[in-house]
Amino acid sequence: MFGLFKKDPLKALQKRYAALLEEARERQRSGDIRGYAAKTAEAEAVMDQIIAQQNGAPKD
Repeated sequence: MFGLFKKDPLKALQKRYAALLEEARERQRSGDIRGYAAKTAEAEAVMDQIIAQQNGAPKD
């Protein structure tokens, strides 16, 4: 019953992933290719965390 009000960590990661992809897109549009690559790499790291949680693997 007390778990009812806990926030879902998976949902938070998915929200962060979407925000990183959006920021990467904006950097690409402005011509900052290195910034785009950095944000895309960050987004991929977050996606790895999402996949790990979905598969039930322990966190780093």
